[in-house]
Amino acid sequence: MEPDQLEEWTDDYWSWVAVVLFLLIPVDLLTTAGAATIYGTQAETNPLMRWLLTRRLATIVAVHLAVLVAVVVSFRVMVFLLETTDERYQRAFAYGIEAFVGLLLLAGLVVFANNLSVIVLGESLL
Repeated sequence: MEPDQLEEWTDDYWSWVAVVLFLLIPVDLLTTAGAATIYGTQAETNPLMRWLLTRRLATIVAVHLAVLVAVVVSFRVMVFLLETTDERYQRAFAYGIEAFVGLLLLAGLVVFANNLSVIVLGESLL
């Protein structure tokens, strides 16, 4: 893969990771908080998030920031590995990264849809 093409792909990947993180961090947190306000923490199906909702706001923010940092660092490592991978394997590696980002995006959309379902319908899709 040409260096210019590789740089273009990694820039696109970072854009998609930003979208995923927007879905998984603030949008999920706001819709979860909305559902918990209306139906209480027992409406939360994720046991970790249910536990987290009973903690102080500072703890909730700290955990979400830790998740944000973990995802960004992990993704940066993947991009570094892509850049240092032998050129003949870069395209396959890039497709793996695309699949990873796509699965994260899907997870974010499912969580968002589930939270909206709890808010609007009063029950989880899961």
